[in-house]
Amino acid sequence: MKKRVLILCTGNSARSQMAEALLRHDAGDRFDVESAGTKPAAVRLEAIRVMAELGIDIRESCPVFPGTARQLHRGFADPAALDASEEERLMLFRRVRDELRTYLGAFARDNS
Repeated sequence: MKKRVLILCTGNSARSQMAEALLRHDAGDRFDVESAGTKPAAVRLEAIRVMAELGIDIRESCPVFPGTARQLHRGFADPAALDASEEERLMLFRRVRDELRTYLGAFARDNS
């Protein structure tokens, strides 16, 4: 049985969307992965763009996780909150994307 992973973020517009797509892509079918937000917003175009650079398409969903769950927390910079030029925003989106990939790679190895 696959482990279910829910990635939560405030807006579910950048970090959680990228994390969901990265874990799904990099860990194959080992996990059932979803993302959600406490105050969901539209997916940021920058998130879509930097994930497309890796050949990964992202989308929104509304998962349901009944029962108990183990909770893990790891904070990442919020690229959606950066008020800067497009290139500076894209640089931060890429940095956060790469940090997420590193963190989730370790998560996948430790939880397989």
